[in-house]
Amino acid sequence: MITFWNSLSNRWLYLVGALFPGGLIGFALYLQYVKYQDPCPLCMVQRVIFIAIAVVFLVAMAHGPKRTGERVYAALISLLSLSGIAVAGRHIWIQNLPKDEVPACGPGLDYMLETMPFSNVVKQLIHGSGECAEKGWTFLTLGIPEWSLLCYVGLGVWAILIAVRKKG
Repeated sequence: MITFWNSLSNRWLYLVGALFPGGLIGFALYLQYVKYQDPCPLCMVQRVIFIAIAVVFLVAMAHGPKRTGERVYAALISLLSLSGIAVAGRHIWIQNLPKDEVPACGPGLDYMLETMPFSNVVKQLIHGSGECAEKGWTFLTLGIPEWSLLCYVGLGVWAILIAVRKKG
């Protein structure tokens, strides 16, 4: 298995790294438009981070970097993954608050974008709101933010493994 891993081109590994968050976004859109589970503000932030990770993987695939570039891409993806872990962790925390401590629901994203400066919109989104406390879809007793957190960890580790592997 290690021989197979080392024999693969980094471009293929970067493609896999891009397809995974792409599949996650596809599943999120399925939940939103087929199962009618509207995303909360923290879910939207997590989607943007997954898209950013996919874009960095795609740029790395197109670039085909050497050792230093691989490390730069791994660092970028790791930083994005860490920010995703922080947002998912906040989401998990909000979902586990007692009912009386859940923050109030905020205005919709469209309204905020029309009436507030963008920096305030970002702060509001990252802070989360009462709608973030709702638990929607689950699989194996884990909800969307728990699965997102695990996926962020996996994507960060994947990028680091690409950067430190020995090529055959």
